[in-house]
Amino acid sequence: MTQPRINPGAVPGGPAHRHGRPWHSTLSEGLSRVFAGLVLATAVAYVVGFTAWTTWISFTDSTLLPDYTFVGFKHYARLLGSRVFQVAYGNLVIYGVGFIVGAAAIGLLLAILIDQKIRAENALRAIYLYPMALSFVVTGTVWGWLLNPNIGIENFVRGLGWDSFRFGWLVDPDFAIYTVVIAAIWQASGFAMALLLAGLRSLDGDIYKAAQIDGASPARMYLKIMVPAIWPIVVSVLVILLQMAIKTYDLVRALTAGGPGIATTLPTNVVYDYMFQRAEMGAGSAAAVMLLLSLLLVILPYAAFQRFQKRKQQHHD
Repeated sequence: MTQPRINPGAVPGGPAHRHGRPWHSTLSEGLSRVFAGLVLATAVAYVVGFTAWTTWISFTDSTLLPDYTFVGFKHYARLLGSRVFQVAYGNLVIYGVGFIVGAAAIGLLLAILIDQKIRAENALRAIYLYPMALSFVVTGTVWGWLLNPNIGIENFVRGLGWDSFRFGWLVDPDFAIYTVVIAAIWQASGFAMALLLAGLRSLDGDIYKAAQIDGASPARMYLKIMVPAIWPIVVSVLVILLQMAIKTYDLVRALTAGGPGIATTLPTNVVYDYMFQRAEMGAGSAAAVMLLLSLLLVILPYAAFQRFQKRKQQHHD
């Protein structure tokens, strides 16, 4: 009588039983980890390496070609005393506050409206998100046409018979920065809406029902109960918008080119100007390092907040 063949992996102490799974699966997992580690190490080396190199160049008199002669904080002092640099950071405050508050507020309003489960919800979400699919160059160009007094809104309204109508913000040094704010809000509010709507939809429906039973009005229910319940998502939206504001370059370049004069110049425009128009790599690197420090002032507190939230959640669990 033929004896049945015994699979060594089924025998306690056999090869497969000892190792738990086939060797090729272990090899595949090991290679995946190796390649993932290489990619991560390359990315870290790229970011850290070029950041360190840019920082060092900021302490030199490099022009088109690097010059590694140390000159101290010469370029930083020059930038801090420069009127263009001061105007750029003043504009960043105006633009950042207006953009963040406007985009977050409109995004929250749109999220609350869509959360009512209205008809054509999918179509409306697509419409509101569509601007985010466009590049800032396209946004700046289109809004440049709309706000141009000769061919845009002012010309259109005058054509309707209102000859005294004026809307020349784009060419007014005192108001030009607000045209950048308007264009940026139009593009980013749909993005804020998508994140906030996802947060609202993630809440337990019992919260909504309990608030209705207690007689809370819709406005009170959202502002006092539901929005505070998604506060971590709100903070994330604000931080993302702040990062977008600090890094804004192409929108200004396409919409106003930093003008009239330097009325809409932002720190990123200063970096570009020194680096590529004046060929002063040392000064441009110093401006880039100061811009990086501005980003770190945002990222580090946010990282600390996330770590605090994680520890708090683990403590409750």
